[in-house]
Amino acid sequence: MRDEVRTFVIQQLEDMNYDVDGIDDDTTLGPAGVDLESLALADLAVRVEDRYGLTFADDESERLALMTVGEFTTMIAERVAGATADNR
Repeated sequence: MRDEVRTFVIQQLEDMNYDVDGIDDDTTLGPAGVDLESLALADLAVRVEDRYGLTFADDESERLALMTVGEFTTMIAERVAGATADNR
């Protein structure tokens, strides 16, 4: 699941016109990494919410900017797994 989420996130970044060459799991989403600004982070979060049926709390946006791509994709995969387990 994590690989699927990572692929989706990279595709969305590319669709948002970010250079994805060289992005790896240690690349931060915010400054000094992908360099997503708050609106771009919100856009990415909405795309993830729509694709995976998740919801981010309003106060999570600052934390997302500090996450690496690896941390972000792991968090999404864990939430999807948790939601799937809850629905059984």
